[in-house]
Formats: sequence, C-alpha cells, structure tokens
Amino acid sequence: MNEFYELQAPEYDTRIALCIEYDGSQFNGWQTQNSGVPTVQQELQQALSIIANHPVKVICAGRTDSGVHATGQIVHFDTNAKRKMYGWVVGANKLMEKTVSVKWAKEVPLSFHARFSARQRRYRYLLYSSPFRQGILKNGVSWERRQLDAELMNLAAKKLLGEHDFTSVRAAGCQAHSPIKKITNISVKKHGELIVMDIQANSFLYHMVRNILGLLIPIGAKEKPVDWIESVILQKDRKVAGINALSDGLYFVDAIYDEHFDLPKTLPGPFFLGDI
Repeated sequence: MNEFYELQAPEYDTRIALCIEYDGSQFNGWQTQNSGVPTVQQELQQALSIIANHPVKVICAGRTDSGVHATGQIVHFDTNAKRKMYGWVVGANKLMEKTVSVKWAKEVPLSFHARFSARQRRYRYLLYSSPFRQGILKNGVSWERRQLDAELMNLAAKKLLGEHDFTSVRAAGCQAHSPIKKITNISVKKHGELIVMDIQANSFLYHMVRNILGLLIPIGAKEKPVDWIESVILQKDRKVAGINALSDGLYFVDAIYDEHFDLPKTLPGPFFLGDI
C-alpha cells in the first residue's frame, strides 16, 4: 500500500486543512512506515484517497511518536476533487477506525503548509499522581505513584521560558538542525489527582516534552531542588538529565498559525479537561 502514496501526483488546485484527534496507543506513531504497521498518517490517507478518488498524501504540523495522542493535530493535503467541507469530515470519520477523528475541514490557500506555516506548537502532558493507579484512561494518562508538589514543578518549569540550548532534553536520533528552541509558555497545574503540564514553543526536539517532565518529577517529589533544572539545561548533556516520561500522557493539542489563514479555533483538550 505504501507504493500507492509514492506515485507522482498531478498538480492539484485545492489545498484542504484538517484538524484531527487520535488515540496514539493504537498506532505506531504518525508517519507511514515500510513495515506496514498501523500509523495515523496511513489511516487518514487511505480514507481521504477513497473520498478524493485519487492518491492523497497528508502533511502534519508535528509528527508524534508511538503512543502519543493528539487533540488538535493540523494536517493539509492537495486535491482536484470538489467536495463540501462537511463531506471530507463525515466521509473520513466513517472510513477510519474510531480511534481517529476529523474535527473540521477548511479550504486554505496553496501557500499554507501544516508544518512550515506553524508559528508555535503546543503539547499537554497528563500525569496521574496517586499511590494507586487508575483503571480508566490507562492509555491516556501516565501514572506516578508518588504525591507530587505541582507548585514546585511549576516554579521549576518557569525557568525554561525563553530561548535555550535544550541538548540536555534532546533524545538520541533527533534530526533537528539546532538544539536551540524558544519556549513561549509553560505551566504545571494540579486538578485533583491529575497534574497537567502545558507547554508551547516554536518547535520541539525529539522527546523534548517527555524529558522535560522527567526533570520536573523529581522536583515535584522533593528529591531535587527547583534550581536543579537550570543546572541540567546549562550542562547541555543528556546523561545528567532525568528519566524519559512515558508516551501515554502526552497530547499534541494545538498548532498556531498566522491569523490571515483564519483556521477554526478549538479547545486544546483532551475533552474531559474542559476549558482549563
């Protein structure tokens, strides 16, 4: 089936942007793989190709790893097919597994690019902090048996605001040209036994969000002081950093574009968090 998408496509005159959400625990990440394992890109492309009646290749705002979820992933594809926006949404949702859903569709100018036009990307990490694991959303929320102090974690997280060399939270195999990234917003808040880390940056390194949380957990457990996170970042050495948090609790929740593209606005989610 992969060869189907490698065909040279004709010049298409219409570009469509979609917002999708998915349960990443059901897929081996976003990107189609030669091994034929299930991926979000493959699932979406197969559905859209049926609706368009031609091979469709989709580009996303931010590729996610195996087990990582999304509530506001933005993608685009090109087509000559003339369909109502409602038709793309309903048609794709009927053809795909129930673990993937299209939330909206909008025709955009050909200058729009889901990846390269994105000014900011936003993630949320959900961590259940309790001595006993929860049985609901076992693949959608990560678990830490220790009681964590979210206020200490938030104080430490604020030290990451701005532009830094994030080599210390860069996983092996990262293909980014530079480890320097700019975090424009980050917070850690507690809602009952659920800790939510919200982070936004111009772009992210491979496993950067999960590794940042790995630094915050021992601070929240009062094993490390708040200032420890600064010293780790300054050393620019992955070996001195903490654990790599699991993929279960990580969500790609938003991509931010220039206002002239006029993309629909949605809550970052996941839906059970409400408007926080």
